[in-house]
Amino acid sequence: MPERVLLVGGGGREHAIARAVAPDCSLYACASNRNPGIADLAAETRSIDETDADEIVAFAEDVDATLAVIGPESALAAGVADALEDAGVYAFGPGADAARIETDKAYQRRFMREEGIPGCPDFETFDDMDAACAYIDDYDGDLAVKPAGLTGGKGVRVIGDQVTEAEAKAYLRDSDYDRVVLEERLVGEEFTVQAFVSDGEVRVTPAVQDHKRAYEGDEGPNTGGMGSYSDAGPALPFMDEVDYDAAVEVLEATVDALPDYEGVLYGQFMLTADGVRVVEFNARFGDPEAMNTLPVMETPFLDVLTAARDGDTLPDLSFAPRATVCKYAVPAGYPTDPEAGSRIEVDEESVARAAEGSGGDALLFYASVDARDDGLYTTTSRAFAVVGIADTIAAAEDIAEDALSAAGDGLRVRHDVGTQSLVQRRIDHVEDLRD
Repeated sequence: MPERVLLVGGGGREHAIARAVAPDCSLYACASNRNPGIADLAAETRSIDETDADEIVAFAEDVDATLAVIGPESALAAGVADALEDAGVYAFGPGADAARIETDKAYQRRFMREEGIPGCPDFETFDDMDAACAYIDDYDGDLAVKPAGLTGGKGVRVIGDQVTEAEAKAYLRDSDYDRVVLEERLVGEEFTVQAFVSDGEVRVTPAVQDHKRAYEGDEGPNTGGMGSYSDAGPALPFMDEVDYDAAVEVLEATVDALPDYEGVLYGQFMLTADGVRVVEFNARFGDPEAMNTLPVMETPFLDVLTAARDGDTLPDLSFAPRATVCKYAVPAGYPTDPEAGSRIEVDEESVARAAEGSGGDALLFYASVDARDDGLYTTTSRAFAVVGIADTIAAAEDIAEDALSAAGDGLRVRHDVGTQSLVQRRIDHVEDLRD
């Protein structure tokens, strides 16, 4: 009898998960939106809010799910993994308490300091915004201002980069945040390493660099991620093997301090003049990073899931030696004033044609769209992503750029993600830092 896998979530990350597991199982999915890519792969989908643990458990029981994969952080924070476990359904995702490593940034930093996790920046936490503003006045240097809770990747303000000290203080005073973390600004190049974790074992994936800023040239406000790229090996062009190994050591030290952690642990790092430092942890796959990682993973994802559930040794991971470039198409006005509810057309055939004759592949991942009877509509978040896969980053970027012809009117793209000029700027920046 095949495994019956329940997938929670309806974004691009979840479409990538669905694509990775669907060939080997009977897939069922639930989310607050109807993702057409997931619907095409699943035996059944239901419209359920990702934080409604009771309804998700009821769906799992209705379809006799043998395991579940939880995509979004909101579901983890709501205790969906805990509720499924209580109902006898193994969930590949941490319970709400363990997920605090993402959902509570104040806890995250205290945990790092108390457990001696390497790469932790200097920081202080505040629940009094006036006291936080006074700390900004007194601090010798620039700070990153981070709300302690979840903000969808859009809540951080960096003094000296995105805002001035006066703007940062106004941001705090105008907010309704209960707690904030103020930490030293890390200067360098960001990258992500994601790991599968079970019973204290850690299996790592290639590094990915996401692009958070809304506009080309790394300008504008932060977003959930406008695109990302990975190389044909585990490291990125601006990194060396030592940098990658340092990030892996951080993940391993973190899991050693969290022996009951199950699921994906995402480490976001900054390669600085002083080495690798930790920007943050996430308790699930990144979006878009899952779309870079899972398509080139040769080890069946289902084998990882069943080994974790059954208490077996996690399989060693194998990845095709291929580079990837992911580019997102987003609604006009995203992220500050996105135009939701607009009908869009996505030309799937043009994506398939993008890789013809190149020796590579082009993939389409639907994200925060809603498939209705009369067509496909935008929400307030990212609409869909295209991923180019090839022997080099440059070739993968060419494929992704060609695939973007699928984006019709009313959608915006960062065309510079993965370009040779952008990657070279990253290389030059790190060389300057090392000097």
